[in-house]
Amino acid sequence: MILVTVGPGASAARAQDSTRARLDSLAEALRQAQARLEALEHQVAEATESGVHTRSGTRMELTGRILVQAFGNTRRVNNVDDPQFVRPDTSSAVPVRGGGMSMRQSLIAFRITSPDVAGAQFSGDVQTDFNGGQQPSSGGRTFPLIRLRVARATLRWTKSELMVGQDVPVIAQTNPISIAASATPDFAGAGNLWLWLPQARLTLGGMAPNTAAIQLAVLAPTNGDPAAAFDTDLDAAERSQRPFLEGRLRYRWEMSERPAEIGCGAHIGWIAINGAASLAPSLIRSQATACDIVAPVKILEFRAEAYRGQALRGLGGGGIGQSVSPTGTPVQDMGGWAQLNVAPSPIWSFGAGAGLDDPRDQDVGPNGRQRNVSAAGYFITHPSGPLVMGVEVRRLATTYAGRKLISDHFNLAFGFEF
Repeated sequence: MILVTVGPGASAARAQDSTRARLDSLAEALRQAQARLEALEHQVAEATESGVHTRSGTRMELTGRILVQAFGNTRRVNNVDDPQFVRPDTSSAVPVRGGGMSMRQSLIAFRITSPDVAGAQFSGDVQTDFNGGQQPSSGGRTFPLIRLRVARATLRWTKSELMVGQDVPVIAQTNPISIAASATPDFAGAGNLWLWLPQARLTLGGMAPNTAAIQLAVLAPTNGDPAAAFDTDLDAAERSQRPFLEGRLRYRWEMSERPAEIGCGAHIGWIAINGAASLAPSLIRSQATACDIVAPVKILEFRAEAYRGQALRGLGGGGIGQSVSPTGTPVQDMGGWAQLNVAPSPIWSFGAGAGLDDPRDQDVGPNGRQRNVSAAGYFITHPSGPLVMGVEVRRLATTYAGRKLISDHFNLAFGFEF
């Protein structure tokens, strides 16, 4: 008989073997984690090297949205693929209904940033689209012209900001969300002052949540007069030899990806109402007070703007595109819009809103536009990757002397973003 006795030494050996196995397993896990980290660092380095850099060494980000839009209108409007008001000049020889397709509202933009320029954070961005008109050819809207929308150079310090470039008016910085109206924003001519203008803007304060700021701006004067194809002349506001001036007080309580702010401001400018050859032009004032708000609450967001003033065509369709009366007096005007947006999911959202522009009837003359109402509802989805789809329905009701004309606009969009 053989008797085997297992003592304390054997138990200790088994414990050492178990500890060594755990240490070996942990070491292998650390080696795998280190390999994955090195691979990730390599991928980041490759992405950095393949990024677009400017000659000055700043990094540039290219973005855009390419859209094909199918549209239809039930009556003649001022702009078939993005209408703002109904036109009265219909006849039996001109069809009042129609539809088509367009890509003019496709967008291309880029942005550069630098962390230290003159002791400030610098950002510069440019936005373009293809809504600058069309070539005089059989192609029409299929040969659109590129257009500069926004171009800004911004220096931001801890308590102030300086922006020089082309941007929305200081007193009306909010626009509705829309898939069908990016070239000319929704409710233009129906309560939305929006026109991008060259300007120099100073912001004092308001660089943190729950803070107020004062904004002051000098803007290019414009009366919104039509320009010739290859040659432009001074318009009525430029002949005043005075800039537009604007100021605004704002309060921001959220500065994340969904900023929240409310603000009110004032605008003043001058318009020469007699001929360009006059040595002493007679001036009228373009003036307005306005307030706007963007207020997100969970999946909801409320946007609105309201204003009152006169001679406001130069800010983007105020007075339904009418500044001066037939007798040479400024068109008195009031307007505003509101929109409620809902985003239950990152891949789809919807919303609806309405706007009103109501100039004083006696100022627009017997053939002028006396009142314009626009109501719109939209749905937007990002079904997969860069794809974007949307639909919008808009109703326009424009009042002329003795009659109201109504047109329904339908817009179906499909494209991709990058």
